[in-house]
Amino acid sequence: MNVPAPTPYRAPVDEVMLALEVAGLSELLELDVFAHVDRDAIRSVLDEFARLAEGEIASGDRVGDVAHSTFDPASGEVSAPAEFARAYERYVEGGWGALQIPSALGGGGFPTLIATVLQEFFASANLALSLNIVLTLGAIEALLQWGSDEQRALYLTKLATGEWSGTMNLTEAQAGSDLGEIRTLATAREDGTWSLSGTKIFITWGEHTLSSNIVHLVLARTPDAPPGTKGLSLFLVPKFLVAANGELAERNAVRALSIEHKLGIHGSPTCVMEFDHATGFLVGPLHGGMKAMFTMMNNARLAIGLEGPAVAERAYQHAYEYATTRTQGRATSSSTATNSPIIEHPDVQRMLLTMSTSTQAARLLIYRAVAHKDLAHQLGDGPLREHHQEMVDLLTPVAKAWSTDRGLEAASTAIQVFGGMGFIEETGIAQRLRDARITTIYEGTNGIQSIDLAFRKIPRQGGAHARELFDEIRQSLAKHDEPALRHATSLVLGALDVLETTTTWMIEAVTNAPDDALAGATLYQRLFGDVVGGWLMIARAARAALLARPEAARALDEATFFAIEFCGPATALGAVITSGAKRLAPLRP
Repeated sequence: MNVPAPTPYRAPVDEVMLALEVAGLSELLELDVFAHVDRDAIRSVLDEFARLAEGEIASGDRVGDVAHSTFDPASGEVSAPAEFARAYERYVEGGWGALQIPSALGGGGFPTLIATVLQEFFASANLALSLNIVLTLGAIEALLQWGSDEQRALYLTKLATGEWSGTMNLTEAQAGSDLGEIRTLATAREDGTWSLSGTKIFITWGEHTLSSNIVHLVLARTPDAPPGTKGLSLFLVPKFLVAANGELAERNAVRALSIEHKLGIHGSPTCVMEFDHATGFLVGPLHGGMKAMFTMMNNARLAIGLEGPAVAERAYQHAYEYATTRTQGRATSSSTATNSPIIEHPDVQRMLLTMSTSTQAARLLIYRAVAHKDLAHQLGDGPLREHHQEMVDLLTPVAKAWSTDRGLEAASTAIQVFGGMGFIEETGIAQRLRDARITTIYEGTNGIQSIDLAFRKIPRQGGAHARELFDEIRQSLAKHDEPALRHATSLVLGALDVLETTTTWMIEAVTNAPDDALAGATLYQRLFGDVVGGWLMIARAARAALLARPEAARALDEATFFAIEFCGPATALGAVITSGAKRLAPLRP
């Protein structure tokens, strides 16, 4: 049987440059802190990293899926494929991890938005290896905001270069979504350090040899702490202790007990970690662990959301290439007697367009959230900074959940495009689905994200921030009066009407009928993402036309397709959302 080889990854630099404009790049480049950054520099950075992603990073993707990372029970060491080590070394040599670190700390001083693009390329090229980088960047953010001067001096530079890597240790066997059940104990020592004992599970890249040290950020409970999450504190626990001069000292009492055997992301070791009176250092205030950890978690949620379009982009490229070369049946538009490439069949066209447009919309949604994050971080205290922070908070659960749901659907659809060949491992497309499956689960399941949106983010100040976003969408759409966009605009506006109605219903239900709100939360999040995605797709088309981009005509058609497919069913979706919990009666006690 002639099995088609996997399609090489190509970083979509041109598409990303357009997406950055839609996300708000101009506003960022107007800030003094980014005066040294311009579009030419950004393009140069993306082109250079694209070559690394397409080459050495992508070269280990299939190897990692087949060979996995391995665990040696005798030594407790975890070994990643050699291709991972070479790619990681090139990443460190290029200084890529420091791109968004402030210039004052020795970094590139670029907006986080640009570093986010690098994360996307990395995740598309090799999702399993990219997770190492994601957790390190999260550790950097946590230390920048909550670490002491001494902790920043000892750890930040090596984390930024990638010489050291970071992890996030939250989950325990009895404490998954409910972190209030954490039992890992931290006891104060006379020298100001802490002794940590406990076991954490599902720790991504908890042990490996790619970097010379691993900096674990660990949630733990102190003796006599308040119950629940209010009693948790955050601690820095390095694999190797660090001397005052920055040199590595003795091995700390933390080790991997095992690694998990998983459905996907085989190259990424998911570890069970044991802390046996390990030396730790308090990060942030005592019993302020959840607030400090959420700095890292929210960073990770946007990064995991980004994995949705990253996986989808890779799956789409593979499926599109196959559809142009695989002949089967004769298309109704064909004037020949020979079989047609399957891309000429309308249903295959529908699948491919669903994949590509949802990928673009998810990318735009995440970039938009990160641009707000950049602005909130760079602007001084005041109403404008507060606005951008509220938009980050509002969009984060949608960016994580909606985008990864679309990524998973795209990966599954890619297999459908392949037909029977998609079920054959050698084509490589099955890996996309297996890898994508975890994205809707970790860093807070998508159900939890939907509840966070409905119960925490939307009701703030009586829904004022959501209405602020809805007003922005309406005002923005009113500016795009191009005849070719009118149908798409009318569909998005109609879906927005439904979203506003269901938002009012949701805010009331959260207080008066919480089970009804919980029953509708996931579909509400879906509708929210559909509307924001439709708005951004129209903005993308309008921007492409304004810049006279070669793909402007196609962008108009893509915006219309997205609006029809995703915003068209809004009325029916709204009816289901507001139907309440009574439809769950078959499973209710």
